[in-house]
Amino acid sequence: MESYLNKDFDVVDHKNRSPETLAKWRKAVRLVKNPARRWRHVADLTKRAEAEKKKKQIQEKIRVALYVQKAALHFIEAGDSQSATEKPSQVEYKLSEEAKREGFSIHPDELASIIRGHDIKALKIHGGVDGILTKVSVSVDEGVRSNSIPIRQNVYGLNHYTEKPPRSFLMFVWEALQDLTLIILLVCAVVSIGVGIATEGWPTGMYDGVGILISVELVVLVTAISDYRQSMQFKDLDREKKKIFIQVTRDGKRQKISIYDLLVGDIVHLAVGDQVPADGLFISGYSLLIDESSLSGESEPVNVYEGRPFLLSGTKVQDGSGKMLVTTVGMRTEWGKLMETLIEGGEDETPLQVKLNGVATLIGKIGLAFAVVTFLVLTGRFLVEKVLKNEITDWSSTDAMTLLNYFAIAVTIIVVAVPEGLPLAVTLSLAFAMKKLMNDKALVRHLSACETMGSASCICTDKTGTLTTNHMVVTKTWIGEKSIDVKGNENKDVVKSEISGALSILLQVIFQNTSSEVIKDDGKTSILGTPTESALLEFGLLLGGDFDAQRREFKILKIEPFNSVRKKMSVLVALPHGGIRAFCKGASEIVLGMCNKFIDCNGESVNLSREEANNIMDVINSFASEALRTLCLAFKDIDDSSVNSDIPDDGYTLIAVVGIKDPVRPGVKDAVQTCLAAGITVRMVTGDNINTAKAIARECGILTEGGLAIEGPDFRNMSPADMNAVIPYIQVMARSLPLDKHTLVKNLRNTFHEVVAVTGDGTNDAPALHEADIGLAMGIAGTEVAKESADVIILDDNFSTIVNVARWGRAVYINIQKFVQFQLTVNVVALMINFVSACVSGDAPLTAVQLLWVNMIMDTLGALALATEPPNEGLMKRPPVSRGTSFITKAMWRNIIGQSIYQLAVLGVLNFRGTQLLGLTGSDATDTLNTVIFNAFVFCQVFNEINSRDIEKINIFRGMFDSWVFLGVMVCTVAFQIVIIEFLGAFASTVPLSWQLWLLCVLLGFVSMPVAVVLKCIPVERTVKPPDGYKAIPDGPPANLV
Repeated sequence: MESYLNKDFDVVDHKNRSPETLAKWRKAVRLVKNPARRWRHVADLTKRAEAEKKKKQIQEKIRVALYVQKAALHFIEAGDSQSATEKPSQVEYKLSEEAKREGFSIHPDELASIIRGHDIKALKIHGGVDGILTKVSVSVDEGVRSNSIPIRQNVYGLNHYTEKPPRSFLMFVWEALQDLTLIILLVCAVVSIGVGIATEGWPTGMYDGVGILISVELVVLVTAISDYRQSMQFKDLDREKKKIFIQVTRDGKRQKISIYDLLVGDIVHLAVGDQVPADGLFISGYSLLIDESSLSGESEPVNVYEGRPFLLSGTKVQDGSGKMLVTTVGMRTEWGKLMETLIEGGEDETPLQVKLNGVATLIGKIGLAFAVVTFLVLTGRFLVEKVLKNEITDWSSTDAMTLLNYFAIAVTIIVVAVPEGLPLAVTLSLAFAMKKLMNDKALVRHLSACETMGSASCICTDKTGTLTTNHMVVTKTWIGEKSIDVKGNENKDVVKSEISGALSILLQVIFQNTSSEVIKDDGKTSILGTPTESALLEFGLLLGGDFDAQRREFKILKIEPFNSVRKKMSVLVALPHGGIRAFCKGASEIVLGMCNKFIDCNGESVNLSREEANNIMDVINSFASEALRTLCLAFKDIDDSSVNSDIPDDGYTLIAVVGIKDPVRPGVKDAVQTCLAAGITVRMVTGDNINTAKAIARECGILTEGGLAIEGPDFRNMSPADMNAVIPYIQVMARSLPLDKHTLVKNLRNTFHEVVAVTGDGTNDAPALHEADIGLAMGIAGTEVAKESADVIILDDNFSTIVNVARWGRAVYINIQKFVQFQLTVNVVALMINFVSACVSGDAPLTAVQLLWVNMIMDTLGALALATEPPNEGLMKRPPVSRGTSFITKAMWRNIIGQSIYQLAVLGVLNFRGTQLLGLTGSDATDTLNTVIFNAFVFCQVFNEINSRDIEKINIFRGMFDSWVFLGVMVCTVAFQIVIIEFLGAFASTVPLSWQLWLLCVLLGFVSMPVAVVLKCIPVERTVKPPDGYKAIPDGPPANLV
């Protein structure tokens, strides 16, 4: 089987599959009873191709607009002022009277046309950005007023996109009815009713046909309910995926709102990594660099400034910061039209779905062959009997009914034999796991990620906010040649007196060189910004600083925002009494290297000698060894008074070194130990100082004896051979760049064949998130760019949540294995008992109605019971499943074959010797025997379903009473079996049984449990063949790095 699966259903990489690969898998799945249901949750390749074509047309249209804009800018800059101001021919837009009364003076379609066409001429005619602000009735400082929200929504629309309409429950019922085998059975049932009434009269003649009808309806109803619940779960998850928040100014206050609440006229604050939430115009900002590739397809980012003010929805802020005026929202934007093309996208198949499609196809072919042979054998025996009795020319309606029943049995064998539920069970299990993970603060964006996370053998994690709480506070500072402990209000007066000589310049660098804001509302002070900047601002406020007064006093000329490559933030300001000053803060070693002076104990600026620099480095290292994040703050006065001065990179005066405490999260150490016990290596990759990183790593249990802590520059300068030699031992990488993380991930995957999960929060982490098997973006600290590149969003930024995702991923994998083991056992037994009985006795002991009930037990109800079991702690005490491992393991084959032999032996003895063994006599002896066989068969499946809860361990009851879904399915199965036997005999071809026969059936089913214990004691080969190209880990790191 494995060679067959590897030929047509091999999954090399669960990411970035080509349309050709997807088409190959679909083509290989030749035997599908219900294509509409089988492929519902996966991408429609035809519609996806059409959407891609439409997307390219929109991108081409935008690209043309960009080229036209460039030409227009060149034309205007050439000095044709008359052309620039003359009114172009345009469509006449009529604004409603209500809109005019509210102070609006521009039509939404006209606004959309200006932005979409990058029409610089039309913008100038309307008075530029200031004119548009007036025409949409807002001011930059005030923003949208709350009382104008309803009228704005009516006039300019909502920021909502066209979505695929939700399916009703009846649509799922209709879809379940598309199963070809069920349709054939329905036709057989109708014919059976007609022929039966004609031959046997009313109501006896209709029982067989009505029984099939009721069974089909029950199968359809249960299937539709299960699918509808899955659909609701996916809908809830999709709603969570679309939650994006942005910062706006409203009612004069900066606040956070959902992008779906955005209105025309809103003043939006943009920062690195943000997604532009609507079409708009640039108002002000610094070095704003926009990635428009998602819209235009152009990879080159564009600068946005006063001369090129157009911002398009869906683009990304690659660098810089700024304010924008929202001019167009919703379906009037090009992004809205693009989103409309994506609603038919769908998910690609997960690796397990691909494998199980292959398993279902192979078993389906075998089942189809058995069904055909069974029908031919039954029909052949019937015809031979007629020939022997010289009745070959004498045909009656009873004969027609007999042949019809044979055909119905054959079709029902196909229903049972084609395990349509196998790939769909993966979807059910993943939907259940994703819903549970959503409640546990993990949003799974791609189905395959949850499944793949169960095989993760390595987690490369950030430090800040993931291993630590991200609640930062300044606890130490070095200023004026002395270190000072900062204990909040407890010693603030002491701190102020100690640093009085440098207090003024310290407050300047804190309040001027920041992208965060201090907000005062109803007497309460709050800080809106990153945790690091918030800690510095809190320190400044503690020292008695006034944020608003500082900001009013100085004029900011230029900003270089912090990013993970520069590792510093710089700002250029105009001083109140003339002159320019640059402020810089960032990674201690980098900023210290830019300084040639420092402020001494007298508050004077003095030269920084090599000896003093070494002393300061010792201070930095001592702070770092206490697990403090260290930053250096510096300034430089610039003689050149030109506003266009570049921010310098050297010649600074060091003001202070600050140590910021970011405590390790509670539970992280236990979570790391859980990973290590589960065979998952945890590596910390951080931009922090190596001493800080090592201290935190030791506290978390990541850095262990024999582990290696390395700095990013050392790592990236290694030769490939040296890199491969040290990678297995790297536990901490400090002062790393995003490129270092990407290189590490690539080598772990390609050279060492690890299944790698990577965390990231910044824009520059996107390549590593994309390269990894599982990209994990931070929900709180993460940028929209990082989230879009990720497979899972960790909503609480907590490492323990990542471990929980791995736990659920393993649960999905093992649950599907349990279900496959259970279903294949039912398949083998149901096929063999009917086939052998047909060949030997010319009759099938299991009727069409009974087989349909068995199909529902093993398909929908079995998947619900086994594929939705929650994870247990034992899952994290075994190594991860490596790449290339067979899905159906030898232990599973052992259990399937062993249980099948037991059940076939029991049912075979009952079928051929049951009458004598049970002492059955009378006219209903055959009916009673067939009922006992059916009942014993069902109870064998009930107890085998319990056996399947653990493939290798004997204790299969652990956690069973905590799984209410499993218990509910068991109770419902047994209860309905009693109803079928005792009360629905006319429809199900059964007769009521005595309590002794009931006890016998239950005991025969129960014996499968001790059989399972014996089977699990049989050893199976446990050696795992390494994948092709696998390189063994060397015995130790290179001597020069130990």
